Amino acid sequence: MISAFFIFNQKGEVLISRLYRTDFKRSIADVFRIQVVSNSDVRSPIITLGSTSFFHVRVSNLYVVAVTKTNVNAALIFEFCYKFITICKSYFGKIDEEAVKNNFVLIYELIDEINDFGYPQNSEIDTLKSYITTESVVSSANAVEESAKITSQATGAINWRRGDVKYKKNEAFVDVIETVNLSMSAKGNVLRADVDGHIQMRAYLSGTPECKFGLNDKLVIDKNDRGAPDAVELDDCRFHQCVRLHDFDATRTISFIPPDGEFELMRYRSTSNVKLPLRVMPTVNEIGTTQVSYTVVVKANFNNKLSATNVVLRIPTPLNTTSVDCKVANGKAKYVPAENVVVWKIPRMQGGQECTFSGTASLTSTTTRQVWARPPIDVDFQVLMFTASGLIVRFLRVFEKGNYQSIKWVRYLTKASGSYQIRF
Repeated sequence: MISAFFIFNQKGEVLISRLYRTDFKRSIADVFRIQVVSNSDVRSPIITLGSTSFFHVRVSNLYVVAVTKTNVNAALIFEFCYKFITICKSYFGKIDEEAVKNNFVLIYELIDEINDFGYPQNSEIDTLKSYITTESVVSSANAVEESAKITSQATGAINWRRGDVKYKKNEAFVDVIETVNLSMSAKGNVLRADVDGHIQMRAYLSGTPECKFGLNDKLVIDKNDRGAPDAVELDDCRFHQCVRLHDFDATRTISFIPPDGEFELMRYRSTSNVKLPLRVMPTVNEIGTTQVSYTVVVKANFNNKLSATNVVLRIPTPLNTTSVDCKVANGKAKYVPAENVVVWKIPRMQGGQECTFSGTASLTSTTTRQVWARPPIDVDFQVLMFTASGLIVRFLRVFEKGNYQSIKWVRYLTKASGSYQIRF
């Protein structure tokens, strides 16, 4: 497994160094510095030199590096590196060179705890925070009792939650967040449309509650069952370790004992039956060599009780554009010369609403005519209480031996940011 773990800054200086096995010396860090940090041509996150493999992840201005001599599972190594980054962010907010230097001792405690002799161990954030703490030292009177609780949590069947959690107000918040990716041709044909979604949960519940979470009745994951009308088809699902998978396979019900606080319950992807929230219809004509006329219509394809917010369209212009005369009835449109785009911002769009942008770009004459590449129009937006995949939460129930009343909240958010593109 992992023989060594390093964190380098962008200059190639070693900030954190830990050797888990004896098959490497610290000088192995010089090999990575010369072969990767100093070599701008390296693009692959895995570099193999002889029998030594370097796995690295870039974050901010740092390299997080794991080194091994064995034929390991690459996905496992990257999962470990990304999990380490997540843990660091939960402890000190962000991970950069300054944060690493300020939390030097804490990081060594963490990497020794989550990795034993090169094998990844318990990396559950709630468990780690119970005995690796940046707060004041526990008083000696409570130390033995706390130590017993920590041991049972770290070694028990439910290592992601302590049993003595108490809240005055028991609440559970569920956020279904989807990012829509679209690529549409100039003729209006959908070239690619898919949804990357995840269910984020914040559980502030006392004791050790059992939660049951129901999704659509017509939820299809098996490729052999595809083709049913109005079915929500998911290409793949990934669950938090607390989920009992056999219940999900049988009844499409997610049963779990949640960790305390915020966590990602589920991640999924959908490429079928995607509902596109916004339809963009551009008409762009080049008038000789001195002008380009634009007419861009945006229509909201969702219920009129819902609304899209922070709608931003980035409409490209030719490189030799001098000015653009913009006319809009909704929002504001402005030509940004530095980026060669017209930015059209619409604060709010109701479902079924149609907004139109019309404009004329004036061009400078050039000695040699260059063909305009016509980059696609980029659209950013957010739509609350709408899912592009059609995924809905049917119910959320909380069972606990104390039989307390709990308040449940469910919110849906569909958004796009740089991945919703329409060619013209």
